[in-house]
Amino acid sequence: MQPPRFSRALVVGASSGIGAELVRQLVQKGAHVAAVARRKSELDALAHSLAGAQGKVIVRAHDVTDVGDVPLAFEELVRALGGLDLFIYAAGVMTPVGPEEYDTEKDLMMLDVNLGGCVAWGNAAARLFHTQRSGTLVGIGSIAGDRGRKGAPVYGASKAGQDHYLESLRNRLAERNVRVLTIKPGTVETPMTEHLEKLVMPVNAERAAREILGAARGRLWNVRYVPLRWLAVSRVIRAIPSFLFRRTNV
Repeated sequence: MQPPRFSRALVVGASSGIGAELVRQLVQKGAHVAAVARRKSELDALAHSLAGAQGKVIVRAHDVTDVGDVPLAFEELVRALGGLDLFIYAAGVMTPVGPEEYDTEKDLMMLDVNLGGCVAWGNAAARLFHTQRSGTLVGIGSIAGDRGRKGAPVYGASKAGQDHYLESLRNRLAERNVRVLTIKPGTVETPMTEHLEKLVMPVNAERAAREILGAARGRLWNVRYVPLRWLAVSRVIRAIPSFLFRRTNV
């Protein structure tokens, strides 16, 4: 079977970081891409920078916490693209949390963006792909969802929930010839990570996006760590007994 070729894609969380780079690389390869994010000015700037590329960009401003807007937005964008081959949920927030801070408002906002938005947009894409019996659905999670880290309890929980949701979609849609891929980046240099004091083995968004699209075009992975070296790191982290893990700062 030939690797899938993506000519019509929808990227949610496309204004900066990995999402913007995914749009850029897809359009440069000739794809028509719908770019969705809250900040329209940044979407317009991204589209302007790609004006001479092989493909084209359609932009739509949308706040992923407004789940009621998703069905109409999804329908309009798919119609404008003339169909859909690839859906990527790349929206995410990681709000700084102090070691003695328990801020419910911050925590619920992270859940709304990282998990709630993923479910709302993922369900819309899954419904379409289920009906047409084809498509690739990608969710950008995080290695942070692999264990309960004391530094970011709810960010990690939102990514763990996203991981579970995507696995469930994968199992449900497999018989419909639909691919569901979970991406778990390690440390990527993006606006979301700017507040972190020290980044461990970081890569830039260009490399992360390139590896994500490579995994999406192939058939080898259901869950792909980016870069791949984080798979080995995750296995070590998962193997640490709880009584030792709670003493670490990983």
